[in-house]
Amino acid sequence: MRTLTDFFELTAADIAKGVKAKSFSAREVLQAHFDRIDAVNPSINAIVEHTREDALKGADRVDDMIAKGEDPGPLAGVPTTIKVNVDQANCTTTNGLVANKDLIAREDSPVVANLRASGAVLVGRTNTPAFSLRWFAKNDLHGQTLNPRNTDLTPGGSSGGAGAAVAAGLCAVGHGTDIAGSVRYPAYACGVHGLRPTVGRVPAYNASGPDRFIGAQMMAVSGPLARSMEDIGLSLTAMSSKSVRDPWYAPAALSGPDYPKRAALCVAPDDMPVVPEIQEPLISAAQTLAEAGWEVEEIPCPPMRLAAEINAILWMAESQFGSKALVDGQAEQDAQFVFDVMRRDTGPLDLERVMTALQTRAELVRDWELFFQDHPLLICPVSGELPFAQQRDVTSEADFMAVYEAQLTQRGLPVMGMPALSVATGSANGAPLGVQLVAGRFREDILLTAGAVIEAAGPKPSVATPL
Repeated sequence: MRTLTDFFELTAADIAKGVKAKSFSAREVLQAHFDRIDAVNPSINAIVEHTREDALKGADRVDDMIAKGEDPGPLAGVPTTIKVNVDQANCTTTNGLVANKDLIAREDSPVVANLRASGAVLVGRTNTPAFSLRWFAKNDLHGQTLNPRNTDLTPGGSSGGAGAAVAAGLCAVGHGTDIAGSVRYPAYACGVHGLRPTVGRVPAYNASGPDRFIGAQMMAVSGPLARSMEDIGLSLTAMSSKSVRDPWYAPAALSGPDYPKRAALCVAPDDMPVVPEIQEPLISAAQTLAEAGWEVEEIPCPPMRLAAEINAILWMAESQFGSKALVDGQAEQDAQFVFDVMRRDTGPLDLERVMTALQTRAELVRDWELFFQDHPLLICPVSGELPFAQQRDVTSEADFMAVYEAQLTQRGLPVMGMPALSVATGSANGAPLGVQLVAGRFREDILLTAGAVIEAAGPKPSVATPL
């Protein structure tokens, strides 16, 4: 018999199964997570807005449905967090900005509504850097989030609060968003799994603000972070229900046709620097898949650096032409430093350069999709380095550029709109390790299948208690 003190160690799948079987109630699970949040969150600052009344109503709804013999959904009673850049009714959509401290959402975004409908219990809202811009989680409004596995290291960003919350057992599932690694990198840095779905798989819309410009529309997604691959699959199912509020939503099946089990291993895409500690788990993951019947070939992948350049052009065009007044007027010191360095690195922007970038993007999407016809799976680094020291990106311009280069795959892959999965594989030198799996558009099923094979061969992510 489990006690209230260890419910927070359960996976989402085990919680949902237990709640549905009436082995325990959603209320009991929720109380255990409240206790865990009270004990741990003050030391890591992952949850920056508590939603306890909402959570209690959600747990009671799940328990009432089960009492009536109804199915509450795949995440029945599962404590879940929402990132503060996505609308949740009666909560502030701050995106880490002081200017948005009073921006209260009147309705749920589609992904939040989908999670509620799946039986998820929303226990709090998690931190992000200002503008959700960095691979670190600090801002002037909510403060800094610490990594529960190693407080000297970044918890990642921009969904750093979600990564830290999942790793510390404050929730079983964390919602994050990803336009340049903001789900995949926090998962990697915090030693959990994280999925960036295909653009159009999970519906997006924030009624609290204007629609985003074309770059973000083509690259930004919501996705789950969790401590088991099964939980990632359950969460994707929950998040991806249809919403007509998102014009990019595509009603694609969650499982595609049969595919040849051929994987490409690319240890250093476009010759990016990759430290030996990162190379070892990549080779090990390839061997694990080979032993499971996959044909693995070490070959170059299509252009990554050009894709990353397009990402920067589209992002900086948005900050320059679409939200320049907000950036220049509201960016705090760290965010302003990052914007300034990225603008200089990206160079002058005009309509012709943006249009050319969009044209080149079409060529890249074609190249990558053709690549996946021969090799349905790519194994590559999440980052070229172990998780960074806290605040390294704003220590100097040289440090920022080193971080920027290490994150080449984080920046490049979103341009093609493809799904990518960060798989936790253990640790080295006190830092989490992981590998990244990539597949063609709407083939998250390939990623989850391969990810489960790699997960089964190594240490599974456990709950971390910060020292």
